[in-house]
Formats: sequence, C-alpha cells, structure tokens
Amino acid sequence: MENQCPKCNNQNVSKSGIIKGKQRFYCKNCNYNFTVKKLGKQIDDYYVTKALQLYLEGLSYREIERIIGVSHVSISSWIKKYNITRPPHSESHPVYKILKQSELIEYISQENNLENSGLIITQFADKYMLIKWERFKK
Repeated sequence: MENQCPKCNNQNVSKSGIIKGKQRFYCKNCNYNFTVKKLGKQIDDYYVTKALQLYLEGLSYREIERIIGVSHVSISSWIKKYNITRPPHSESHPVYKILKQSELIEYISQENNLENSGLIITQFADKYMLIKWERFKK
C-alpha cells in the first residue's frame, strides 16, 4: 500500500519510526512528518446534504441533530466547510413535523393545512419531514 503525504499529496515518502504503535512517515518533497491517516467516522453525503438543507430552512443545529441523528458539532463544521449562509427569515419561521407516509397523506388531504404558507416535504429513511413556514404574530 502506497502512502501519500496529507500536506502536499506527494507519494515520495519514507518510513520514519513508530510512535504510540503507529507507523510514522516522512515526506521527502515538503519535509512533513505524519502518521497513517485516521479515517474517523464517515457520514453518508446524503445526511450532510439533508443537514445543510434543513439549516437553510431555518432549523437550529440542535433541531437538525435530533432529526437526523448527527452531532450538532458536525453540522456546524459542515456549514463552515461549505461556507453556507442562510437568508434572514424575519417575517416567518419554520414549523416542522416528522410523519409516517399515512400521516403525511392525511395531513395533506386537509385543505386548511395548506393555506397561506410555504411547504416542503423531504424524506428521511421510512419517514417524511414536513416543513411549513408560518408568519410571526405581530
């Protein structure tokens, strides 16, 4: 297995000892010392996209955390990584519901639930999230 420098992506590296049981490497191109890349917990891009969408819809980090089951710290780092800024929602605020398919059909079939508001429906596994904007009462 060929190792690659995480700093300059050059493959001209050599072994440079062992620290805490892990092989250490030295990049001959940029003189950088590193250990084998730590993979960490990989999160599916689907959840990253959903988290960013929900953030843009006005939900807080903690609300998104409860919905998709990913740490609010991860959500915050994705927002910084992709430089996401949401537009101001001054006159309305999102209200969301998590529904099963049958509950969603029942909700949509009632005409008064669809009046005077924006509405988005997105899927999470076997459930659906309904986001509706309601105007703040003045």
